Order: sequence, then C-alpha cells, then structure tokens
Amino acid sequence: MTTPMLAGDRGLTAAEVAERVEAGAVNEAKRHTSRPLSAILRANFFTPLNAVIAVLAAIAIGFTAVEEGFLEGLKQGLFAGVIIANIAIGTIQELRAKRTLDKLSLMNRSNAKVLRDGEVQEIDPARIVRDDLVYVEPGDRIVVDGPVVESRNLEIDESLLTGEADPVAKAPGDEVRSGSFAVAGTGLFRAEQIGADSYAAKLVEEASKFALARSELREGINRFIKLINWLIVPIALLLIISQLADAANWRQIIVRTVAGIVPMIPEGLVLLTSVAFAVGVIRLGARHVLVQELPAIEGLARTDVLCLDKTGTLTEGGMDVDEIRPINGSDNAAVWVALAALRAADDSPNPTMQAVAAHLEERGVADPSWRVIDVMPFSSARKWSGTRFTDNGTWLLGAPDILLEHGDPVALEADVLAAQGLRVLALVTAESASTTGGVTGVKPQALVVLRQRLRGTAAATLAYFKEQGVKVKIISGDSPAAVGAVAAQLGVDGAADTVDARRLPEDPEELADLLERATIFGRVKPHQKQAFVKALQSRGHTVAMTGDGVNDVLALKDADLGIAMGSGSAAARSVAQVVLLDDEFATLPHVVDEGRRVLGNIGRVSNLFLTKTVYAISLALFIAVGAISAWMLGNDPLPYPFLPIHQSLINLFTIGLPAFFLALAPTFERAKPNFVRRVLKFAIPAGICCAVPTFIVYLLSLAHDGTDSQLPQTTAAITLFCLALTALAIVARPYVWWKFLLVGVCAASFVAVVSIPPLADFYELELPGVWNTTVAAIGVGSGVAALLFWLVVRPKHLKD
Repeated sequence: MTTPMLAGDRGLTAAEVAERVEAGAVNEAKRHTSRPLSAILRANFFTPLNAVIAVLAAIAIGFTAVEEGFLEGLKQGLFAGVIIANIAIGTIQELRAKRTLDKLSLMNRSNAKVLRDGEVQEIDPARIVRDDLVYVEPGDRIVVDGPVVESRNLEIDESLLTGEADPVAKAPGDEVRSGSFAVAGTGLFRAEQIGADSYAAKLVEEASKFALARSELREGINRFIKLINWLIVPIALLLIISQLADAANWRQIIVRTVAGIVPMIPEGLVLLTSVAFAVGVIRLGARHVLVQELPAIEGLARTDVLCLDKTGTLTEGGMDVDEIRPINGSDNAAVWVALAALRAADDSPNPTMQAVAAHLEERGVADPSWRVIDVMPFSSARKWSGTRFTDNGTWLLGAPDILLEHGDPVALEADVLAAQGLRVLALVTAESASTTGGVTGVKPQALVVLRQRLRGTAAATLAYFKEQGVKVKIISGDSPAAVGAVAAQLGVDGAADTVDARRLPEDPEELADLLERATIFGRVKPHQKQAFVKALQSRGHTVAMTGDGVNDVLALKDADLGIAMGSGSAAARSVAQVVLLDDEFATLPHVVDEGRRVLGNIGRVSNLFLTKTVYAISLALFIAVGAISAWMLGNDPLPYPFLPIHQSLINLFTIGLPAFFLALAPTFERAKPNFVRRVLKFAIPAGICCAVPTFIVYLLSLAHDGTDSQLPQTTAAITLFCLALTALAIVARPYVWWKFLLVGVCAASFVAVVSIPPLADFYELELPGVWNTTVAAIGVGSGVAALLFWLVVRPKHLKD
C-alpha cells in the first residue's frame, strides 16, 4: 500500500534492510505464546508430589523385596503408577493445549507497518530492523521504541506504562515506547530500541503468554497441599512410633506406615486440575476462542456482571449509510463534496468514515482535492473529527449532542432518529476548531444517518445471560437514545431508562449505587468505562468486560475478565484474557459452560481427594493412639490395617478411575464462591464418616480373628471401600446414565477382586465369613447413614 504520509523520507531500502538483518539488528524479542516443551516436561516430571510418591514407593518395594522377593515388592509399589499416569496424561494434554494456543495466537497476532522504499508494508513485528520508519494509526500497538519523525495529530495512550489515562500528543522528536498504543492521528517514528532493548518489551508480550494468573481454584488446591504437607510428617512419625512395640516385624511396620501415608497425598488432584484447564483450552480453541490466560476459563463462570460495549459486540463491525440529510438552506451538492474532502484528508478512517466513503463511491462522488491545512483525527474522548482547508473553511463530523447547542432543532431531529436505533452524525462548519481548544462558530450543514448491523445472535445471547442471573450493563460512546433503541430491539430490560454519562456523579459510592440500578449508558468516555468496572468491583461483583476498540483498553485491563473481538484493535486484543477470534458474541455462553465444567468438576474431584486425605489422616491417628494405648496397657500391638496394595485397590475404584471421568464430564451448574470452604465442608465429615466405622470394624474383626489372619484387613478394606464408594455416589450427582454405570462398574470390580481367588490372593485379601460380613455390613450401614445425613438430608441451618 502507498503511504498516506507526506514524508520526504522514503524509509530504508531493501539493501539497507538486508544489511541490518545480516548484522543482527532485528526486533527478535522472543514471543512466548505458550510454555516451551522443556517447561512442560519439567513441570510434569519434577513435582513435590511425584517426589514424595517415588520415595514412598522405593521404601515399600525395597523393604518388601528383602523378605518376600522383588515381585512382591513391585506389587506393594503399584501405587507409584500414579506418577506415570500423572506425567503421561498431564504432558499429553498440555502439549495439545500448547499446539492450540500457538495456532490461535498466530491468528491473533497483528502485523506492524513500516515505510520502506517509499511504501508502507505490513510485516511481522519480528522483522522490524533498526532505523525502520514505523507507521502507526489508531488502534496500533507500539512494539519498539524511538523518536517521532512525523505526526499528524498523533496521540498515544501510555496508560499501560504510566497509569495516566489521558492520551499524550506526540510531535516530531518526542519518544514513543513499546507497550503504549495509538488512539488518534497517524505518524511515523524511527525504530531505535528494538528486541530485548525496547522499553517494556516483556509487557507487550505478556498479554499472549501461556500464563497461570490468579485463580481461586488453583489457590485453593495449593492451600490444601500446603496444609497436607504440614500434617504428613508429624502423623507419619506418630504412626511409626506407635508401631515400635512390634519391633520384630519392623520391615512390615515400615511398609504398613507407607500404606498409611500414601492416601494422605492428593496425588491426582493437581494433575486433573491441569488436565481440565488444558482440555478447556482445546475445546474453546475449536470455537475460535483464544484463552490468553488459563484462569480466564473459570473467570466468566464466576462473572455476575457483564459490561458490553455496543459497537462491535451487540452490533457487527461495519455499518451502512441510510441517508445524508442536508439541513434546510444547505447546498446538497456542497455537503456531498465536503464529505468527500473529509474522507480524502483522513489517513486512518474509522468504520463510520469507511461507511461514508463507500456510500460516496457508490454515487460517484469524487475527491474535490481541497487543499488541507490541518487534520483533526477522530477521538473517542472528543466524539468528532475534522479538517481545516485553505479555501473552504473548517468542516467537522461528529456527535450532534457534542457539536450542536442543547435544544438546537437539528440536535432534536438527531435525537428522534437515534431513538429509532439509527446512528446519527452532524456535519458542520466552524469558525475555529482544535483538538485542545474546542469548537466555536458552529453551523450545521447536514445529518449523516447510518444503520448499524445488529448481530443476529445477540438477542439470544443476552437472554441466556439473563436466565443465568448475570446482570448486563450496556455502555457505549453513542448517544443514550441510540444505545437505548438498540437495547430495546434486543429485548434488554431497562432499555427505556438510559443514562447520559456526561451527568454521572463523581463520587465513587454514588456511581456504584447508580450502576446497581441502571442498565443502559450512553456517551461514556474511556476513563468512565474503567470507573464503571472499579465501581462494580467495589460492590463485590465479578466483572467481565467486552470491547474491540482502543477506548475499551483501560476497562478491559481492569476487569476481572477482559474479552476482546478478534477484528478489534491490536491494543484491545493485547490486554484481554479472552479473544473471540471470529467476533462471534454468541460464543460467550460456550465460554461460560466451559468455565462451569472446570469449576464444577474440579470441585467434585477435590471432594473425593480431600475425603481420602481426611479418612487417611483420621485412620492413622486412630491407629497410632490405639497402638500407644495398647502398648501402655501391655496388650498386643495394633498394626495398621492396610498394606500399600490395599490402598491402591481402594483408591483405584473410588477415586482414580471415577475422578478422571468426572473431571472431564459436561456440567452446567452455576459457579459458587468459597471453593476451599465448600470442599472442606464436604471432605471433613465425609472422611470422618469413612474412618470411624472402618476403625471400629477393624478392631472388632482383629479381636475375633487375630493378627495372623487376613480377615481383619479384608473386613476393614470392604468397609472403607463401601463408604468411599458412597461418598463417590454423593459427589457424582446429578445422575445421568453413564454415572450410574461408572459407580456400578467400580462396585462390581471390587466385588470381583474379593470374590475371585487369584485376584484376592494377589491383593492379599480373602472372602469374609458370615461373622465378618455381618460386622462389615453394620459398619457400612452406620457410616452410610451418617454420610447421607451430614451430606444430603441434614437440616439447612446445619449445611450453612
């Protein structure tokens, strides 16, 4: 494309570019769209939980092998298979997610524009060389640093670097820095600091990085793991000390102690959380949704307020000129010619000017070649653009309620048109106008009426969020009447009560009160969108914000979840956590569903793993206290009831296998807060209800059959399995056919192990007799009753 600049400099030649490439003066800052393979392997292989399980497995295998042979040792170390499963499944899913992220990030990547050999060329930002002249227009990110060479009212937003919301006008010689973006005007700057030398290069790239940002889900799981790590060591020591009375069987004591420690570790919880996130990335990727930060998957599931920018979200990107209506007394031909001159003078036409240009082209209106003195580019803060011509005066195009006096008949006519859902601009002449000093001597010449294209799926999508209890706030820079009319067409509640943002209260508390009541806002400036987000967050809301323009960047950055449109500005896409690459607003319900699947299923899986941890800790404490008491009373030692092979069997059919299916199952339950509290409210009573009957049944069977028999451990194993399976059945609700099948297969598999002699011998169990079966049945019955009462039918005041 030919440069629209008036620069005498033609930029670098092809030969000069080749010289700089040869010298390595290229913008080669690394772009990490996802974790590299080495990091994925390292994260899956070398984890604290894997290390602990590996050590415990080595102990169990080694001490068993000394007395019973290597094969018996391997049998007791079967629980270490979870390490292999963790590594294999986690690595495979992360690699699949990496491929998806890399592919989508490439689609989301914006080219840079450079002036070379007198033409503006679009190139990959990594191909910028030192001394390139970089061309920028509204919405472009600044990807390298350097001084401005030419400026046509160029304004740069540096809020991501400095925190200052007001755009900064740039004149020749002023510096621009990477991490900022253009909001108005056009310009050329020379690339001097490139690659790793550029200011805030990391800031620019972080927006597309495979990042594990703040996540309530991950933080909660990490809190569980830290707590368990603190508990394991003292409980393990107490368990070992309690077994020392039986010093003659010290090897078996150590192996049984390992069996007591292993179930305390939620070994698969981190794995399944990572897998659920990774699968979420893959599923959303298939819908052309780029998740730039993984916790964004859970973000929209937690959202209770969704702020929508009308243009580009509820409406499609383009628009069409409905009519150009000259004001009484205006020369119709002069209006058309003036619009053609404004279009010709605009280096970077926005969608409105593009629609006007298309309309003029259809009617054969040519550029009159008026001589330009000054171009005033459109700004979302000013709401108008214009040009000062040498012989034809100053012409402006912008919002009627900004350019015209309040009460002006033309402004009232514009309001009537806007109330019909049309977008209306005023074409005026002015005695003087500047981007800093305002406008004087305005005379209206025409109204430009545009028809916006509503998204066909917008109404259904808004109805979905209403049904799900998510409040929607529609905020736009358009006139309140126009925004309200669009909202009414889409069936939004409160569309008749629009709020003009120019009369918003300054006090944050008053603003928050208004936002709680109102739904539709017009004439909203960029910094006000940011204030909206902060005010809603101050009332405890989780806020998601959608947008596509540079005026949305501040709000997107501060929202709990920023959602950008794929065709939007590079600046908007760079700060959003989620990018809808196909611009389809109707995709958002799928993002919500995916978030709910992750949150709901990881909550279920966490219930299972923490229940296991609680009953393992409880049993270890019961055995330790019982063994010490028996030793003090001079009675026979009280051995731990299980070997590692028993725990492997119970864990496989009550947690390992079902948790994998539950973690990836579809679910549409609404996200609930207080993840840690909710999981503990289930796991603690469930774990105790499993541990207490198991311990009592074990004591009774031990007193009846003695320590030399396998019946006590078989009876205890049956009791614990039945109770843990009951907890699984409660967690799996609500039921569909495959969940019934899952629970049934797990139960049948355990029964088969106990009933089939070769399998029972392998797992060192034996079929119980009438007495043991009766004791186990009583224990299971009491435990199931307690589980059902505390977790299902207990009074509501106890649940709360």
